[in-house]
Amino acid sequence: MIHTKTHPIALLLLLLSFSVCYSCAERKHPKEETKKERADKVSADGNAKPCDPKIWDHVYNPSRLKVLDKCMTVTGVIEESSADEDGDQHMLLKLDAGQENLLRKENKKRKDGNLVIEAVCMNKIKVSKVGKACKGYSNNVQLPNIGDHVKVTGSYVIDSHNGWSEIHPISTITVLK
Repeated sequence: MIHTKTHPIALLLLLLSFSVCYSCAERKHPKEETKKERADKVSADGNAKPCDPKIWDHVYNPSRLKVLDKCMTVTGVIEESSADEDGDQHMLLKLDAGQENLLRKENKKRKDGNLVIEAVCMNKIKVSKVGKACKGYSNNVQLPNIGDHVKVTGSYVIDSHNGWSEIHPISTITVLK
């Protein structure tokens, strides 16, 4: 009688030990990353990409932006900077030589050959269309001055409402010396 009562417990312990061993094996040998997953995390030079995909949670109406590259770095000089009614800081970047391929016809025609760059939720929101995109979010990007030579990292997109290319949202801006 004692033997039959301990048998279910012994079986349970045996099952638990298999579960623990399987769990240990999973930790030792995690799932291999795909090429795409690695590319999303690492830039061409092998360094970690500094883009935070969570910033997209604070882009109002993100469907208007067609993502061409989730994380790209460009360099150039800040030509213009202004606060948009949607709370974003809208800037124009005169790209350094060799990056002209990032500009579209609308950038050349309507933005004087500059790339639009936008830091989200930097200013007071003056239009209701933004909704709660910025609620509870504090953007820590340090805004440069007009004339600063900068390195800008963020998502490279086409603004479908305007037709020009942008870095939007910006993840980081570094003033270059």
